[in-house]
Amino acid sequence: MKAKKSLGQHFLKSRGVVRTMVREAGIVPGDTVLEAGPGKGVLTEVLLSAGAKVIAVEKDETLAEFLKEKFASEIAEGRLVLSAGDILGEHAKFGLPNSQYKIVANIPYYITGEFLRKFLSSENQPESMTLLVQKEVAERIVARDGKESILSMSVKAYGIPRYIQTVKAREFSPPPKIDSAILHISDISKEFFYGVVKNEEKFFALVRAGFAHKRKFFIRNLEMVADKDSIAEAFAVCGIHEKTRAEELALASWKCLYQRL
Repeated sequence: MKAKKSLGQHFLKSRGVVRTMVREAGIVPGDTVLEAGPGKGVLTEVLLSAGAKVIAVEKDETLAEFLKEKFASEIAEGRLVLSAGDILGEHAKFGLPNSQYKIVANIPYYITGEFLRKFLSSENQPESMTLLVQKEVAERIVARDGKESILSMSVKAYGIPRYIQTVKAREFSPPPKIDSAILHISDISKEFFYGVVKNEEKFFALVRAGFAHKRKFFIRNLEMVADKDSIAEAFAVCGIHEKTRAEELALASWKCLYQRL
């Protein structure tokens, strides 16, 4: 069964990587797990063996039919719910519970940003996400080089990201041109947006403004959203130096700025 380039398919071969993902996700019997793009079912098998109820969503109809045959007994027992559809579509049609669930998945590189936004900002958030993503993206999310970004702030506002391990391209079929990484996001909630930061959209508008022009100092970028005097006062109250760049700011400082501006 050939991978479809149009769907960004790279099938994971390594059972060692799969076992690491399931272990890091903390899967225990009785957990409900959403798996996006199960492919040939390598990860699905290990999730089921760990005692999870798996809701698998596969966009490729040919693969979906293959999985129906492969896991016919698990589907009949109700341990696997298989849907043919787009994971970026409506939650309801996939049978996601309103109670706690986890996401464990090897997702196509091209949907990573939209996938994270959809589930982290959802009213029905997962409690954790354990994903195989592009290595460079995982490094940006955890700010491995010490530099924050719009992407890292967009994740850290909802949970705690952790870089688990690098996964070499050779572990996939066909191998992608770049390496991947296991990214685990724990403690997912909207607690950050309770109290002071009540409006997610306005908070991220502030973050985007701060990162708008990399060559400018952060304080100048914020003139898109507030006047100079208000910005100067906010910097003083929040303890931010006027020559600070957006990539140097931690989430707590963004929260302070939002409160003041």
